Amino acid sequence: MEPRYRDAFNSQITNERYAWYIRQLETRLDCRFEFRLAESPVFLPESFRAKLIDAANAVVAQLSEPARLEKMQRAIPERWDTPGMDLLPGFTQVDFAVVRENGELVPKLIELQGFPSLTSLQVVQRDAWNETLQQMNGLDRDWSCWFSGLSRDGFLDLARRTIVGRHDPHEVILMDLDPPTQKTYPDFAATKLLFDVDSVDPTALSKRGNKLYRGETQIKRIYNRVVFDELLKKGTELPFDFRDDLDVEWAPHPNWYWVWSKYSLPFLDHPSVPRATFVSDFTEVPDDFAKRYVLKPLFSFAGGGVNVEPTAADLAAIPIDERDKWCVQEKIEYEPALRAVDGGGVKIEIRMMFLRPDNEPRPILAQNLVRLSRGRMLGVDFNKDFTWVGSSIALSPHS
Repeated sequence: MEPRYRDAFNSQITNERYAWYIRQLETRLDCRFEFRLAESPVFLPESFRAKLIDAANAVVAQLSEPARLEKMQRAIPERWDTPGMDLLPGFTQVDFAVVRENGELVPKLIELQGFPSLTSLQVVQRDAWNETLQQMNGLDRDWSCWFSGLSRDGFLDLARRTIVGRHDPHEVILMDLDPPTQKTYPDFAATKLLFDVDSVDPTALSKRGNKLYRGETQIKRIYNRVVFDELLKKGTELPFDFRDDLDVEWAPHPNWYWVWSKYSLPFLDHPSVPRATFVSDFTEVPDDFAKRYVLKPLFSFAGGGVNVEPTAADLAAIPIDERDKWCVQEKIEYEPALRAVDGGGVKIEIRMMFLRPDNEPRPILAQNLVRLSRGRMLGVDFNKDFTWVGSSIALSPHS
């Protein structure tokens, strides 16, 4: 997106340099990637970076308003309502598509989640790209993926306080279902590398009274990565109930998975937010419905179940008692704003990632994650036959 850096990069990137970058990541993390790594970072122009920051902070500020929070907390299912919910989540993701409006590139909200993302992996990915770019003329500078005035060390301190809190890392676990089989495992490996926190399946824990143990070690804090959508599908039997009043700290608390989610979209009002309506409140289907709207299940993960060309019949097929668990959102058109070496355009989605340690009053915009696409949608299935797609990061010169 930043022409001078894009020109310099595209004229010097080679298959060998791209392969070197991937080897750097795999060597540092001692694992292979089950998802595609894109051939390029995104270079953020300062003007667009400012728009991203303003939009992300505005969305989180609205989400944090007590009146809106009270309404959004209705999303918490009784079956999963966990005691001890904090005032605001420790991890927040706000996803923006890069679109063009009135001739200018602007961010448009796609999704949001009060749940962790690839917090640790993005540090290692930035490091690998930073070293790769040092080998290129005109790009040999210190590159940053961080916000809020953070440096690499400043971010690591913020992330450590958010993930580990005040505990010994051995009393903290990253909890997910069968961690080695998760596509996000490289992030788990990065969490171990940077913060010495192990990834653990919840079935490996035992409950004694209101405490959780891993072997003979009491677990004081859980970096919670269990996706409820996956837990429900697998039907995994846990040694505890999420409704138990456990003597453990959550980062983030499980209830935020429901509260700050696609369920929140209809409560937001900002120029960067496409209009969204609960299906239960969507009373009149326009003739150009499929052209103007997308249909989204509110609690699926990684884009599962999104219908980009919905019909009136699709709406009618949703049972009455499920209609408040779906929303209809105005469709947006991604701008192919990144120029690949073959001259083709690539669509960009940027995740703005917030962290909030326990003693901070509000979420802090900290870093980013990027997904690149040349398919009809951003999912893996729509990009199987393309290059210059997949996971990446947005960079700016460190100031």
